[in-house]
Amino acid sequence: MSSPSSSSESSDLPITQRAIKNISNVCFSAFVLSVLVLTVAAITYTPPDPWLQSSLSLAKSLSATLPNSTFFHTDDSVTTTGEDLDLLSPQPPPLLNQTTATTTTTSSPSLCSSSSNSSSSSSLNCSDPAVLAAIRTFNAKVFRKSITILAYDSPPVPGPRPDQCDASWRYRSRKEKSRRRYRDYRRFRLARADNCSYAVLSAGTFRSGANAAPPRRPRSATLPDAEINDTIPVLASEEAFRKGRYLYYARGGDHCKGMNQFIWSFLCGLGEASFLNRTFVMDLGVCLNGGHTASGRDEDGKDFRYYFDFEHLKESAPVVEEREFLRDWRRWDRRRAKNKISVRKVPSYKVTPMQLKRDRSSILWRQFRGPEPENYWYRVCEGAAAKYIQRPWQALWKSKRLMNIVTEIGGRMDWDYDAVHVVRGYKANNKDLWPNLDADTSPDALVTKVLSMVKPWRNLYVATNEPFYNYFDKLRSHYKVHLLDDYSEMWGNRSEWYNETMALNGGKPVEFDGYMRVAVDTEVLYRAKTQVETFNNLTRDCKDGINTC
Repeated sequence: MSSPSSSSESSDLPITQRAIKNISNVCFSAFVLSVLVLTVAAITYTPPDPWLQSSLSLAKSLSATLPNSTFFHTDDSVTTTGEDLDLLSPQPPPLLNQTTATTTTTSSPSLCSSSSNSSSSSSLNCSDPAVLAAIRTFNAKVFRKSITILAYDSPPVPGPRPDQCDASWRYRSRKEKSRRRYRDYRRFRLARADNCSYAVLSAGTFRSGANAAPPRRPRSATLPDAEINDTIPVLASEEAFRKGRYLYYARGGDHCKGMNQFIWSFLCGLGEASFLNRTFVMDLGVCLNGGHTASGRDEDGKDFRYYFDFEHLKESAPVVEEREFLRDWRRWDRRRAKNKISVRKVPSYKVTPMQLKRDRSSILWRQFRGPEPENYWYRVCEGAAAKYIQRPWQALWKSKRLMNIVTEIGGRMDWDYDAVHVVRGYKANNKDLWPNLDADTSPDALVTKVLSMVKPWRNLYVATNEPFYNYFDKLRSHYKVHLLDDYSEMWGNRSEWYNETMALNGGKPVEFDGYMRVAVDTEVLYRAKTQVETFNNLTRDCKDGINTC
């Protein structure tokens, strides 16, 4: 039993001491509770992924432009893909050229070396860390608004003159939301300053530092780009195949329709596969609509990888290539007569994804055999299914081979350019739907309207479907005009694009077709400082025809 004297001693404490004791107990309890709350918050908090952008606004936009199973084919625009979502609009820096203002940097004393301090040395020691520090500071100032420099490949190397060094780095445009990395290498002229520092006196243009360029790969139709892994995934074993669950879409009425409809339908299938937790069986063969071909006829047998980034798609969603899948299915199904792979054929889009959610068949085979538009893939995602199926826009990026051309065009203009989008083609000839477009985009009208929006003698990139190269000659009296055809060597028979696409095509050359041209034009336009649009700035007509604004 406790002694009565102990309780009496506690009660005999002065009131002040008892109050201090109670307050300290309350404070300690509050401290323990706050630590507990912060610990739980730190464990459960998940920061937003900087690589994945919200696609809500894009889905709403496309739902508005592609309603009720009706598509209107256009050849002057490209459906936005995952890397274009929520683009920012930073301003490019001043033109980087041989007259760039001097930028200096001071290295710490630890970076000094005997060679860099020697006044008798007649040439720069380009491997001195202070040289790279000066180039880093210079680039950070010049490119602060246009590109993000991610990493320098190696120390600078000597240029052709004693005061020159060539440096190479990887970068990403600030207007590109993907994780892609591009390479630039430039020639810098430097001078030694006091206190172990260097000053960058001038810098060359895009990829002018040839001594820092990566070694050229041999010209070969079978040599892939080491930075692009778009090989077809292969299932390792029969066991792996039988354990898998697949969603297989048979070819439907979308085949050979416009590329916008192809993307809308393809992402519907990919979204249903994600909803059902299945691997999507995809056909890498694409039929290009005649609106984008030189012949004017639909051309089948194009490779998905010409237009889209298959490497990123494989990383973003479980997919398997159709021919590989069918080959394995036939091979392993024949081996076991009594243990066939379970298949459920789904004859109509009216069987909803929600009805298939609990199906345990190894293969769900959707078949699209009805008349148009009953046989369109995207019908699966309409109606009640639209509440459950989310199109994975973040999984679809444009081909890196095309984006390499985009970044080289932008780099040659040092990311300091404006752009005008001039839509003509069949729209300019259709006076019933677009009565003013032809006159509003005439050479004289273009000069008047562009001059009111873009300062003279700027780099002006013209993104257009106008086939006549000299149509924009009057703009050349006021601007440094650039057209896509000015860069045709980038897809010519000596280019990397030519060799790499030929490797995908079994050694046969690939045409740089109309959709590729529009895709490159559009992406260069996105990166311009000022963007002049046809239907917002140049003409009173509506984009989709009269009374559709």
